[in-house]
Amino acid sequence: MLCILSAMTVASCTKYDNPPPVFEELKDLTTNQRKVMVISIDGLGGTSLEKIAPPQIMALQKNSKFAYNTLKTETGAAGWASMLTGTGYAKHKISNDDFEADQNDDNHQHENITSYRNVLDYVTQYRSVKTAIVTPWEDLRNFVKIADFAPVVSNDVQVKDSTLNILNQSRALGTIIVNFKDVEKAGENGGFNEGNANFKNAVLKTDEYVGNIVNAIKGRENYEKEDWLIIITTNHGGGADETDFGFTMAYNPAFQEFKLQKSGFNPVRFDNKTGRATFHDETGRFDVGENKSFTVQMDVKFNNVPGGYSSFFGKSTNLSGQNITGWQWAHYPGGKWVVTVGGTLNGGSGKQEVSSEEAPGTGVWRNLIMTVEYVNSSTRTLSMYMDGKFQKSINISARKSLNIGEDLRVGHRAGDNDVAGSFSPANLVYYNTALSASTITNNYGLKDLTKHPNYADIIGYWPMDEGTGGMYFGGYPGTPNMSLSGSYVWLNMGDSYPSASTVMPVTSSLSIPTNATDIAALTLYWMNIEILADFGMDGNPYLENFEIEFLKD
Repeated sequence: MLCILSAMTVASCTKYDNPPPVFEELKDLTTNQRKVMVISIDGLGGTSLEKIAPPQIMALQKNSKFAYNTLKTETGAAGWASMLTGTGYAKHKISNDDFEADQNDDNHQHENITSYRNVLDYVTQYRSVKTAIVTPWEDLRNFVKIADFAPVVSNDVQVKDSTLNILNQSRALGTIIVNFKDVEKAGENGGFNEGNANFKNAVLKTDEYVGNIVNAIKGRENYEKEDWLIIITTNHGGGADETDFGFTMAYNPAFQEFKLQKSGFNPVRFDNKTGRATFHDETGRFDVGENKSFTVQMDVKFNNVPGGYSSFFGKSTNLSGQNITGWQWAHYPGGKWVVTVGGTLNGGSGKQEVSSEEAPGTGVWRNLIMTVEYVNSSTRTLSMYMDGKFQKSINISARKSLNIGEDLRVGHRAGDNDVAGSFSPANLVYYNTALSASTITNNYGLKDLTKHPNYADIIGYWPMDEGTGGMYFGGYPGTPNMSLSGSYVWLNMGDSYPSASTVMPVTSSLSIPTNATDIAALTLYWMNIEILADFGMDGNPYLENFEIEFLKD
């Protein structure tokens, strides 16, 4: 799959490294009319759904591909934007209830904010069918814009009744999106969990509505000649202060029951000049100045030795000759790991480098740690460690302040002229203190960070093993998310784990973590609409892995 530059959008190619599906002889896809129903129960998390186990939804599970741990979304509006456009927040930038894209910060003010088309727009363009959205949320209805049916409703009863009316009257209906809000309202008053009686009752009532809708689909005059995909999901598990995982249930009578989940270890591979993960530090959390001590550690698996200087991690300007401000890690042509620092823009000296004694090698996970310890005005020591073993140290005090308003970045730095290497990162941890040599050695391979003696000093932690989507989610309270962009590949490494990662069982050759962005991708897949690269979608149309179930004679 190639990344294509369209006239309006620079599309990111998000790829998924799974074994190819095995196909039998398939029947003609045009035999039955394919149709899609998407039902979002806003505010219902996967944990609560599984515990409450509402009967109508649970009855669909035996013919569903399902997950109760769909990746969390930033907000309710962000979740809806991801479901409709197939893109993550890093692209659509929508988080507020007015569905207006968030403006870029000062460091990115010259970057364009792209508007991504919604899934009903694509269905209308490529298929001669009717579309519908039924929601009491006016802003959501206005965001979609393009729908043949968009009744104005004000509560969930009206949502249910209007949906039944459309199903009963529109034979040409091809794709319909339905939105229930009462569960979310109940959760806001008493909690988004089964212990809140109002919340639980709202879930059960909405489940009843789902049953009414499924029966109406099966009762359609032309049902025997239709092939419906029914997706039940949520825009955002829980509320703003009580976030839960989401859930996804994709139902069709021909489906065999399959739990969608990660299998084994699922990191990203970066191998080009466009792919990277970034966080713009507006609050100064990761400013290290002239006299701060700090530690950064990350597991890395290099896939090759680069043919030139290859920076893969840091918070710095471009290295141009001897000029650089900030710090960055690189992989050198000789195979060594190199740290470069400088304070050119802050009145300090320029480029200063230190190289590891050992080469990290390729094809194996290595734990790389950099500590910077401020001792006094003339001594600030940078030390390197690999797999708990000391490598080298240098005094960087002449560089003065390393502060720079650049993103914290994993992957190739935008605009740099160096070579793009090929590697996978995991378990990025940032401490606001310099760890001692004994602490590093004694805690090498520690899987539970809460047991680390400097746990309270952590100001950022990213596991980096989501397996899907366009975001590295913070794994420590208060840790911001990092946005993935450009071209990158989610891998299924099976049982190849970094030493600090908790081993997940390899339950299947298919590793399919789920994401809100999948909803648009699944809809287009089911409607036989090719998902072109210039759509910019991050979602995974994972039903293509199961075609043997529903396309064979």
